[in-house]
Amino acid sequence: MAFVLATSLIGCAAMSGRETPGEYVDDATITTKVKARIIDELGVGQIGVETMQLVVQLSGFVDSQTVKERAGRIARNVSGVKEVRNNIIVR
Repeated sequence: MAFVLATSLIGCAAMSGRETPGEYVDDATITTKVKARIIDELGVGQIGVETMQLVVQLSGFVDSQTVKERAGRIARNVSGVKEVRNNIIVR
């Protein structure tokens, strides 16, 4: 009995900090929506989008601060987004 309890606790520890299947699907949907809206509204396809636990991270390079800020606003306005980390670099 102690072995079963110990192995189940180890399994739970290994899963902490990871997404559930439902969270993964939500994050994948958000990523797809953000990418599509950025391409549609800005015509920019070089912006990277990653989502983890409803937090969107934007990355890549753009030509102006305005484009960076607009990409952040677009991401924030997608349903389900909890937070946006805008790591886009203006060059």
